Amino acid sequence: MYRVWDWLRRRRAPAVRALRLRSRGDLDGAVRVDFAELAPEVDIFLGQAAYLQLGFFETLSELISATPELARKESLSRAAGAALRKHEALVAVIRERGDDPTALMLPFREPLDAFRAATHGVHPQETLISVHITAGMLDDFYVALSASYGETGRRVARTLEADDDRQVIVEIIKDTIASDREWSSLLAMWGRRLVGDTLLIARSALRRTGDGAALEERVEPVFTQLMAAHARRMESMGLSS
Repeated sequence: MYRVWDWLRRRRAPAVRALRLRSRGDLDGAVRVDFAELAPEVDIFLGQAAYLQLGFFETLSELISATPELARKESLSRAAGAALRKHEALVAVIRERGDDPTALMLPFREPLDAFRAATHGVHPQETLISVHITAGMLDDFYVALSASYGETGRRVARTLEADDDRQVIVEIIKDTIASDREWSSLLAMWGRRLVGDTLLIARSALRRTGDGAALEERVEPVFTQLMAAHARRMESMGLSS
């Protein structure tokens, strides 16, 4: 997989921000964790978040072509449309700040394209799970980060908390498992494999410190809630996490 940390070391040091974890959707509780030294500059935050949504839209668009049933094509098109609307809303925030969206997203193109490639399955069902799991975890993570950026962050949070229209993925996976129980273990294993790559992308949004152990300790409360939400998403599809 692309060496994300190598790329991070070449990135300019971000300004100090405060990161707090909000309660939303799949996230439980009102845990607040101060990450003043870890949250990135707002342009890094916006650029990565916007490019992630563009990537989810691209993957869902590809899956529409691989889906034979017309009703499911239409449902997946709604999910793709939701991702595109989120991308466009984030691009609008960037433009209103006087920045160039392409310039802000470009540094993330290579690592995030590599992430999408690494989480693209052999079977369409695997790739569907990839979108549902990675988009869910990363949307939650960016909502957590958004508390650091005032009104800009609140706009981003509202955008990411909007309906994602991905329920069709849950239904497709349930139907797949019902058709052949052997899918259950295969897809569960795939879902568990996604976690490491996704958390690596989340960590890449944070400013790195010299003490890796201290970093892990400070992000643990946030990642614990991300993992709890991940387990619920897996369970909703009839899969063990």
